[in-house]
Amino acid sequence: MSVAYLGIGTNLGDKEDNLRFALENIEGQIGKIISCSVPYASEAWGFESENSFLNIVVSIETQLAPFDLLDVTQKIEKLMGRENKSVDGVYSDRIIDIDILLYDNIKMNTDRLILPHPGLKDRLFFRIPLKEINPDF
Repeated sequence: MSVAYLGIGTNLGDKEDNLRFALENIEGQIGKIISCSVPYASEAWGFESENSFLNIVVSIETQLAPFDLLDVTQKIEKLMGRENKSVDGVYSDRIIDIDILLYDNIKMNTDRLILPHPGLKDRLFFRIPLKEINPDF
């Protein structure tokens, strides 16, 4: 069993309901949720928006390998109505965004997946909730 940390954010619709729905699907399709941060509000990062984000970080136990985990998180995003991560590298408003922040102690850098997440050190909306559920981070 592996432990992964996911960053989940939403800035459209009923944000609390979006997070709840994502968590239900994560638990149903990925594995047991070990811990979940409190929601953290933040402004949009990487683009301009009138809609603020609500973010959480969860730790999960999973039997999925990193690329399988990525496939399932993207499947959950699509189920919730997410279309593209970005258009020509430009971010936009989104109903849900699920990012793999950490996966055990694995370090990788591929076209599909970089671990740890490359934005982890620069994005408070990842770091603050992660530190909440993993004080040793």
